Amino acid sequence: MGIVPALLPEESLIHMHAPAPQTEKPLSLEEIKGIIVGLILAMLLAAIDQTIVATAMPTMGREMGDVENLPWVVTAYLLAGTAVTPLYGKLSDIYGRRVMLQIGIATFVIGSIACGLSRSIVILSVARALQGLGGGGLISLAQTIIADIVAPRERARYQVYIASVFITSSLVGPLLGGFFAEHLHWSLIFWINVPLGIGAWAMTSARLKRLPRHERPHQLDIPGAVLMVFASCTLLLALSWGGLRYPWGSPQVLGLIGLSVLLWAGFGWRVSRAQEPLIPMSVLANPVVRAGTLSACFGMGAFIGLSIYIPIYMEAVYGLDPSHSGLALVPFMIGTVTGATISGRILTFVKHYKRMPTAGLVLSVVSAALVALSPVQLPLWALELAFVGMSMGLGTILPVCTIAIQNAVAMHELGTATGAANFFRSLGGALAVALFGAIVLGGSAVASSSGHGVSLESLLASGADVTGLVRIFRTVFASAALLLACALFFMAIMEERPLRSSAAPAPSHE
Repeated sequence: MGIVPALLPEESLIHMHAPAPQTEKPLSLEEIKGIIVGLILAMLLAAIDQTIVATAMPTMGREMGDVENLPWVVTAYLLAGTAVTPLYGKLSDIYGRRVMLQIGIATFVIGSIACGLSRSIVILSVARALQGLGGGGLISLAQTIIADIVAPRERARYQVYIASVFITSSLVGPLLGGFFAEHLHWSLIFWINVPLGIGAWAMTSARLKRLPRHERPHQLDIPGAVLMVFASCTLLLALSWGGLRYPWGSPQVLGLIGLSVLLWAGFGWRVSRAQEPLIPMSVLANPVVRAGTLSACFGMGAFIGLSIYIPIYMEAVYGLDPSHSGLALVPFMIGTVTGATISGRILTFVKHYKRMPTAGLVLSVVSAALVALSPVQLPLWALELAFVGMSMGLGTILPVCTIAIQNAVAMHELGTATGAANFFRSLGGALAVALFGAIVLGGSAVASSSGHGVSLESLLASGADVTGLVRIFRTVFASAALLLACALFFMAIMEERPLRSSAAPAPSHE
């Protein structure tokens, strides 16, 4: 945490926030430091809990004697956390950031305690859903609070550390989960959240009382919220089950997809009819929000999908053992942080802030296409360089998309826009993982005759024909290149509005 003071030089605070209507004086340097550190801790809670569970799951299944329902430990958290993300944004615009962040932290900690006390997979899955209800709002709320106190032109440097939280969780989470499960007890992966949650609460609670307030009288569109929650849950459930628990063409998966389409249609109808919809038309119709969200959605989808399947690729095609295949992912993660850092720093000083992510995404597309063309011929060092190229380009869009979206909306819609952007990025990640999973598992020569697909463990242990695997992963990287090209297209068409140097309301661009 010692890095935070270096991020907050005195001179950069002059234009960091507008006078708070409900406070006598602006937040001090020390108060802003405390808020930032507390927010990073809150984000780390939610981010690391998405990765720490994976390596401990086999131990949980053996101890509780229920391997069949084990995927629900992940699915329950994903469903709940993704579905409530836009709700937190809207509710923070109604009731304020502080109260919603406290509710999110408290719910997450209570869910963690319930997880630690669970003695069956069913109960653990229910507790994980409760955890997701809290964790789903922590990341978007933290981004929104930073936007409340930091001007858009200064905000990019903090988005870099938001990206770093995700990279840290991706690297540290699996190692920590495996260590706890093997040497201590799997429940510690949940108990560790209790002191961290209390710390995040203590560091933000008092200081957040003095946040600038931008709310207007709002009302929550409950029918719209219900439609959106069930529409996203049914879609994510179909993506989680398709090709693994049930064949993609099964009545169960097709029925869930059809139901999701109907619910999304109902949500769209509600948005067009409601007096104050959950996601206002002014946000949905904003060209910057639309293009920035889609660019981040495709980019994040490629990132999450590749981060899951690159170790499988290295193990299955290049013959690395599990530990070395995990280490092969490190350059990919480092490249993302590097790209986000460079893009964030440049964004603070330049007028045309789209140039860096546009060039970065071109590099990503070319790097992914290179691996697709030569999925086994490249020497290991060249392959790792290609991974760095892919991830650096991806990293450049993370701060730019978030800042551009927040810069383009009115302050009283900041929570709604940030929550919606994070929601669609999560959906993009889920869709990409399902796409890559369908390619790898459904296309494998070792797929079962029942059409249910195979698990990753079965794929790696099956001794599948390397030629077939090369063909499969060629398609994976070609699909990643296509997703990155889509992210590049929407970044290119996104309107480049001047970044505000204060937290004043966004100018109208009707």
